[in-house]
Amino acid sequence: MIVGIIPARYSSTRFPGKALCDIKGKTMVQRVYEQAKRSAHLHKVVVATDDQRIVDNVLSFGGEVVMTASTHPSGTDRCWDALQQLKDQYQYVINIQGDEPFINPKQIDELAIVLEDDTTELATQMIAVDSYEMLADEGEVKIVLNTKNEALYFSRAIIPYIKNIDKKDWHKHHSYYRHVGMYAYRYDILEKITKLPVSALEKAESLEQLRWLENGFKIKCVTTKFDSHCIDTPEDLQRMLTFMESNDHY
Repeated sequence: MIVGIIPARYSSTRFPGKALCDIKGKTMVQRVYEQAKRSAHLHKVVVATDDQRIVDNVLSFGGEVVMTASTHPSGTDRCWDALQQLKDQYQYVINIQGDEPFINPKQIDELAIVLEDDTTELATQMIAVDSYEMLADEGEVKIVLNTKNEALYFSRAIIPYIKNIDKKDWHKHHSYYRHVGMYAYRYDILEKITKLPVSALEKAESLEQLRWLENGFKIKCVTTKFDSHCIDTPEDLQRMLTFMESNDHY
């Protein structure tokens, strides 16, 4: 049993109220919800929010929603709050980003498939790096893996370092991957990680998954061909609307 939870805050530093922004007649949260509902592997989809305006919007289009505390520092914490309010018992939770209105349902399924092995504690996605520009971008988080495709480390820096090779050619000599930030959590593991204190590595890189690694949890990394397209600012939204104007299927 897998539940998809969409954390959706109203307050956002760069784009307040973005969950309710209009995208060709539908709110962003509605578009995320409808895409998630098309997944073949989710048994339920629910929005987790801290704002009555978002609750009202989700109910207006027939979606399921729960009200969570406004003090949660991350979507992971909001997912755990929401999970406690659901009547059915779910073994896994997939945290679906509330600012990706065109997420492909097949991407969710790619992550869900790895959960068929119930020994998986945590899982996330990654995509191959094919250029130096992408590799050098500090906004793109790189992943170092073990032989089981479990994360050894996540970093904004380029890792591993390749000795005696021009840095601009590193991606030609090693299979680099960057993080695509959708997470899956096993029920018991989600409960544990939400009780962990902020870690030193997490503070250094501003990456919450490093807290989990520092405390010995295993994160399975699943390759995807689907990139993430987040709407973080009003400018992002405008670019997306312009793109939609030239693509009728949206």
